[in-house]
Amino acid sequence: MKILIQLIASLALLGAAPAHAIVGGGVPSAEGIGRSVVTIVGSRGNFCSGALIAPKLVLTAAHCVQPGAVYKLVETGADKQPHLQDVKNVAIHPAFNMQAIPAHRATADVALLQLEISPNGKSAAAVGMPQIPTVVGSRFTIAGIGVTIRGEGSSGGTIRVASLVATGQPGTLQIRLVDQLTQGVRDGLGACTGDSGGPVFEDRQGGPAIIGVISWSTGPNGSAGCGGLTGVTPLTLYRDWILQTARTWGSAL
Repeated sequence: MKILIQLIASLALLGAAPAHAIVGGGVPSAEGIGRSVVTIVGSRGNFCSGALIAPKLVLTAAHCVQPGAVYKLVETGADKQPHLQDVKNVAIHPAFNMQAIPAHRATADVALLQLEISPNGKSAAAVGMPQIPTVVGSRFTIAGIGVTIRGEGSSGGTIRVASLVATGQPGTLQIRLVDQLTQGVRDGLGACTGDSGGPVFEDRQGGPAIIGVISWSTGPNGSAGCGGLTGVTPLTLYRDWILQTARTWGSAL
């Protein structure tokens, strides 16, 4: 009963989102790439984003689904109310190091969820790897259900997207993204609380493909918060693990 109450409390944080940001002005998008984005809530009161990559398979961040808690998928029913859907299995990449996340260090921040049933109204997105080499200025699109105002859980829950560009020294272990207009030195577009685990897309000839997951964010100039850097774990080193785990669960990608 206590776990159920905590999960319901997580849902309550996601009500009535205002219509103005991912932080910084990201646009709501329930269609296109937004059709793959899902909401994950945990019995510890956390909520994260994920992406459907097969009918019953969700890709998210490992730090979002740590052992010792119960996780559910949030689905909006015909009554327009949120309902909790069961997660059958959770797989966390064996090389993941939780201590790396607060320090913004690179780690295998990748996990898969196997669902009991396919979520309604969702479409699976293709899984790829970033084009190599990734260079400063390379453009990516992030998506998530995170808050638009830091610290206000009720400002989350709406799928939003934002176009960002690579900065720093992007590589196979980590890619750091910024708003092209603000370059991370003042408030701009970026991931925030609840966007963790959300998909990062790169445009391909056949359409957008997920090439990474959102792992962390900072405020401007590396300060605490959102609207500065968005840290991405690229799938370059982890796509094979994703495919192997999916096959083990009977979900060929």
